[in-house]
Amino acid sequence: MSTNNTSEPKTETKPTTPAQVSAKIIPAALLLPFILVTALFSLWGFANDITNPMVAAFKNILLINNFESSLVQAAFYGGYCFMAFPAALFLRRFNYKTSILVGLGLYATGCLLFIPAGYAMQFGVFLFAYFVMTCGLSFLETTANPYILSLGPPETATQRLNFAQAFNPMGSLTGMFIARELILAKLNRATEAERIALGKTDPAALAQIQQADLDVIVGPYMVLGFVVAAAFVLFLFMKLPGSEKDKSVSLRIGETFKRLSQNGAYIQGVVAQAFYVGVQIMCWTFIIQYAENTYGMSKTAAQSWNIAAMITFVSSRFVCTYLLKFVSPGGLLAALATGGGVLICGAMFLPKTVGIDITLFDTGLAVAGTSGVYFLPFGLLCIAAVSACMSLMFPTIYGIALRGLDNEDAKLGSAGLIFAIGGGFFFPPLQGLIMDQKDFHLGILDSTRVSFVLCLVCFAVILAYGLRTHLVHHAKK
Repeated sequence: MSTNNTSEPKTETKPTTPAQVSAKIIPAALLLPFILVTALFSLWGFANDITNPMVAAFKNILLINNFESSLVQAAFYGGYCFMAFPAALFLRRFNYKTSILVGLGLYATGCLLFIPAGYAMQFGVFLFAYFVMTCGLSFLETTANPYILSLGPPETATQRLNFAQAFNPMGSLTGMFIARELILAKLNRATEAERIALGKTDPAALAQIQQADLDVIVGPYMVLGFVVAAAFVLFLFMKLPGSEKDKSVSLRIGETFKRLSQNGAYIQGVVAQAFYVGVQIMCWTFIIQYAENTYGMSKTAAQSWNIAAMITFVSSRFVCTYLLKFVSPGGLLAALATGGGVLICGAMFLPKTVGIDITLFDTGLAVAGTSGVYFLPFGLLCIAAVSACMSLMFPTIYGIALRGLDNEDAKLGSAGLIFAIGGGFFFPPLQGLIMDQKDFHLGILDSTRVSFVLCLVCFAVILAYGLRTHLVHHAKK
């Protein structure tokens, strides 16, 4: 696909020089709506990353296995899949503002459903709450991403989306801190084995501990529900420039699907996005189980590594956004996919005793050795460093896949890319299933390490997509 065809639809605009284009990444007249909609990126980032550690938390609280606990992610990302295309059709029929309001309403409702879920002490009710919540997130992402792309010249759309997406991990970091300090750190310290034993001797005492732990989980989600409800009120009374004119009387869904299905770069982008989301969720969800099973860390200490990974992700996002000025998106995507694969190999194959001895107090990042010495575990360091390689991928794949689509096709095309978030629905339960094979060993690899082979598969698919995009880019340049 040609890289310069995105400028063709706006023939009425005056010709601009490259310097003028770069100065109009975010036009001044559209700065306020850009800021407000970009804030939504932080809201769904918060939801994503307060939820990832809950897989390990529910496993211990409710005494379920890795596969069952990973159904949290299946329900969470299942909402994205289920609502992606309905959200896009709704957007085509109505407008950006209305779609954002529906998304915020479902988001707040899902969060508040945690209150009856905690009271019922039923895992299935929690899963339903996650599903409703992410039906709202699907509306928000299906709407916010193309709206950000439309807020300025098409030539700078990918840079604009990368910049907006850079604020998503800021919400993620907040969610991670809340998960560590207000949830994981406050859960009862009883191990899974101790809980099982207590359930046999005193079921009422176990139920009391479980109820207290579930109450700890419910609190932050309840507060989040009220915050999202406040955001709903804010958007209800604000105006979004360019929203009303996007109403569509004739949807022509069949014609749009036909055009999209014949667009090879778009279809490949949807596939690559599914594998990207899969590897992201696996790394950020199961880093806790990796730390527990490989290094004997507590959940709270393991979450510190998750936070370190997100800080790496945030920093790298800004760096990679800058590098896009000099390197083709596909080329950088391929290079980062290669780096991610190498780091996953390190997490899988490096002996767990390999590390740098450090005589510091245990900050949650070090592992206790002998004689009061702590060492830095290279395996965990590799998983955390993978986030630097992943930081560019979602918005870049998104921008490449939608390049050249007109405004109406981009709305439905956006839904396909949000539907691809379903990679988070499929891959985590599969990895959890592999982890549950306790008797499986392959040399130095236990089932936890072997499960990360799924991450290698994902990076291989992203590498192939990046190389193809890079080669086509240069072939048509």
